[in-house]
Amino acid sequence: MSASAEPRFPPLGFVDDPSSLICGIGNVGRQDDGLGWEFIDRLEADDRRPQAELRRAYQLHLEYADLISSFARVLFVDATKEGAVSSFALTRPEPALDLSFTSHAISVPSILATTQQCFGYVPEVYLLAIRGYEWELRTGLTKRAERNLRASLKFVSLTV
Repeated sequence: MSASAEPRFPPLGFVDDPSSLICGIGNVGRQDDGLGWEFIDRLEADDRRPQAELRRAYQLHLEYADLISSFARVLFVDATKEGAVSSFALTRPEPALDLSFTSHAISVPSILATTQQCFGYVPEVYLLAIRGYEWELRTGLTKRAERNLRASLKFVSLTV
């Protein structure tokens, strides 16, 4: 876990609540970029599956501003190449429009800023970034990414 993973989930119920959304972002056809989707797959397969709505996305689009406006809490899960993240990092992104706002994929802070501007509301949002290592056109996670995924799932299960 990285030093930026200091924020904690609210006590019991964060992901076990129908007013919450967990969205795994990525592409399973590009090795470790599939970490977000695999996170959702593992939650769905778990006997203690959370009551939160579970979704998968290849990338975030403007429409996600509308989607998240109907939830109290949102957890985005995505792979990261960031070397400062040793295993995974949990952060609380703040609304901010950035250059990604005009591209084909929009950043989480830009989605939050759009939600705030359009709906006058921003849910409680967390971003779980899981360290990945390879992004080749190949299915399956690398062994190190799999280890990071298991650590992040264990962390989430201990904090809910």
